[in-house]
Parts: sequence; structure tokens; C-alpha cells
Amino acid sequence: MLKGRGLNNVSEEKLLYRSLRGEKEAWGEIVKRYKNAVYGISLSILKDSTEAEDATQEAFIKAWENLEKYDMDRKFSTWLFTVASNISKNIVRKRDRWSFLKDGISLMSGGSQPQEEFEKERRRESIREALFSLEAKYSSPLVLRYWRGCSYEEIAQILDIPEGTVKTRLHRGKNRLREIYQKKEGIELERASE
Repeated sequence: MLKGRGLNNVSEEKLLYRSLRGEKEAWGEIVKRYKNAVYGISLSILKDSTEAEDATQEAFIKAWENLEKYDMDRKFSTWLFTVASNISKNIVRKRDRWSFLKDGISLMSGGSQPQEEFEKERRRESIREALFSLEAKYSSPLVLRYWRGCSYEEIAQILDIPEGTVKTRLHRGKNRLREIYQKKEGIELERASE
């Protein structure tokens, strides 16, 4: 059995294999290594610290319960961040079902520019949907950069990829996001100069 202090020097791969054998201490080290990144992704999607904490816990529970389904040939962080992102998106969907009714009532009661506010929210939701339709290798850096405000260096560290790869994925991700959004909105595709 693993004991406390020696875990921080154990490779991720060994920790995952030990976790698969049911060693909870090994899984605890995985949680320790990724909890801030998972929380950051959840917070960037949910924009609420309490919901992000709940989503983070749920992501690690779900990952633990489904660890045997994880393909060890793939990058673990991508799989884990996808689990966290999906959980957060589900929370947003549930929340939005209720807020739509509440927002609809407030729009009917008047106020400043209800149609304009409705259009802004519709565009935000459309962009969110486009973002979540991207592959995780593109959506994760975009979420970390533009919703969490992480630097290229921080993103490289969180996702465990080279900084050059972060820049490439951000550039390609933005282009794909733009194409998906424009197609969804029926906007003629134009290459915006960067």
C-alpha cells in the first residue's frame, strides 16, 4: 500500500494503475494533482464558485467510478477535463431551464431594452454550444484562456502540453469555433484577420 509522502514522486501512469486496483491513496494523489485545474474549468463554465466546487467533486467521483473505461493510451487530463466539462454543461442546462422561465417573466415586465438583452443571451448560448461541440483538445485551452484568464504557460502546465501546442490549439480552436458559430447562425463564412 502507498503511504502519504511518497506519492508526489510517483508517475501519473503508476498512480492510475494503482487506482484501478482500488488503491484510494493513489487516487487521492491524482485528485490532488488535478483538483485546481478541474475546479478552474468548472468555474469558467458555471461562473459560480459553489456550483464549481460541487461539479469538481462530482467529476472526480464520476472519473473514479468510470476509471476502468479510461483508455490508458490517451492523455488522462483530457479525459478528466472532458468529464468535468460535461458535468458543468449539464448543470448549466438544468440551471438554464429554470432561468429561461424567470428571464421570460422579467422580459415581459418591461425594463430597458428587453429584446437587446434577449439577443445578447441568445448569442452567448450559441457561442457556448459551439464551444462545447469542439474536441476537448481545442475547447479546454479556450475555456482556460478566455473564461479562466490563464496564461499560455499556465495552460501548458495544466494540460501538460508544450506552450507552442497551446498557441496552435487556441488558434485552431478559435477558427473552428468561429466556423461552427457562423454556420449555426447562418452567417456567411469570412476569414477574419487576426
